[in-house]
Amino acid sequence: MQTPSDHADQMDLDLGPIELQDRLEDLDLRHPDIDGDTLREECGVFGIFGHSEAAAITALGLHALQHRGQEAAGIVSFDGSRFHSERRLGLVGDAFSRREVIERLPGNAAVGHVRYSTTGGTILRNVQPLFAELSAGGFAVGHNGNLTNGLTLRRELVKGGAMMQSTTDTEVILHLVAQSKRARFVDRFIEALRMIEGAYALVALTNKKLIGARDPLGIRPLVLGDLDGRPILTSETCALDMIGARYVRDIEPGEIIVFDEHGAHSHKPFPPKSPRPCIFEYIYFARPDSIVGGRSVYDVRKAFGAQLARESHPDVDVVVPVPDSGVPAAVGYSQFSGVPFELGIIRNHYVGRTFIQPTQSVRELGVRMKHSANRAAIEGKRIILIDDSLVRGTTSKKIVRMMRDAGAREVHFRLASPPILYPDYYGIDLPDRGGLLAATHSIEEMRDIIGADSLAFLSIDGMYRAMGYPGRDPANPKFADHCFTGTYPTHLTDQSDVEPAPRQLSLLAEAS
Repeated sequence: MQTPSDHADQMDLDLGPIELQDRLEDLDLRHPDIDGDTLREECGVFGIFGHSEAAAITALGLHALQHRGQEAAGIVSFDGSRFHSERRLGLVGDAFSRREVIERLPGNAAVGHVRYSTTGGTILRNVQPLFAELSAGGFAVGHNGNLTNGLTLRRELVKGGAMMQSTTDTEVILHLVAQSKRARFVDRFIEALRMIEGAYALVALTNKKLIGARDPLGIRPLVLGDLDGRPILTSETCALDMIGARYVRDIEPGEIIVFDEHGAHSHKPFPPKSPRPCIFEYIYFARPDSIVGGRSVYDVRKAFGAQLARESHPDVDVVVPVPDSGVPAAVGYSQFSGVPFELGIIRNHYVGRTFIQPTQSVRELGVRMKHSANRAAIEGKRIILIDDSLVRGTTSKKIVRMMRDAGAREVHFRLASPPILYPDYYGIDLPDRGGLLAATHSIEEMRDIIGADSLAFLSIDGMYRAMGYPGRDPANPKFADHCFTGTYPTHLTDQSDVEPAPRQLSLLAEAS
């Protein structure tokens, strides 16, 4: 078995340190959230087996998952004798829209990954899928999620002689599989998964198999699709829609599914647990046209808005969404309350690095680069702004001021989720508690900071009611809702060893 040809690695080795640093700085500048005031997902995964155009289909699937990770993208394919890898910093369209790139990824099986870094920095060696040559052959893996004992395992592996090539926790999985003494590859894979904690949806490729795995609580999503009789594994159903594939089912929590020339084989090696899928998939992360856990994300977000209107409804003239994530909730709020829905904020979808300069004066204007007031819809009116969540509050403050500058008579603010009080360790890039506005201020203090006439959040029980439950049962919560409640669904092994607790595991310092 030969190691993969990684054209992207070769390209970056040819760059000098200054030129490479410029590329990284440019990449950071093109992210429209210059204040770090939005939720960011960790990754999206895609895999296909047995299709002659595997790499091209994977690239299309990654396009549909672009919202899950905008820092880097990668594809690994297998042509029957060797693996091929292309990994790039930047957007999928920038990396995989050219024919010559796809032609460097021959084969009828491929796995792909889009990344937003939650562990390790945005450097090429962290771009997934990661690849390694094992005794049984090549092994590529893409990971959506975050391991809560990844740093602990990494230290143990390094002490045992392992040489880490990346600074991402996903590499731990490669080494655990490599060290297993089991005869069958699937047993090696299962043995590795028994040692990890946290959240994961994995797609993996060997010279004979496509493998998918989901953590025992189902925190991260993974679905199975079918394209002309060929299996597909991906993070969201919107990727299936992109390529005209049929949705088959969700991969079950704790399930490992293997596809090879003999068909599909399902393994369930973990004791069954009550599922705890991440509630933020419904609040923010998943695309509105996806189906997650059997629920339409769009319908759930409208239900959040309707429940918000039940709980807190001031006397206003128009409902204005904060685009784009607040739009479905605002629709639900408007429909339930009877208050007209207006696009009082217009989003610029084409904010690029050329127009964002790292100077304080322009940073202060950054929100207007992304959002513009629609004066005709709001001038002289009492408006209620609907957004999905509030993290630091800096963007919310600027939007409220922008609405007042455009002539709004009153500006009320409502959030279609409860206050975020605790950090996440499962793949969401959130600050520690000191950086979360709701964790350090009262509702009235927050209202004063963002400058609104009133401020309210969806209640936790209201969130559950919008999902079809009578409320949250503390003894048996149905979702991973720890950011609101502080009730984490798994052990946080690494956090007990690190003080103060980081917002995400930073393996870069460990590797240096």
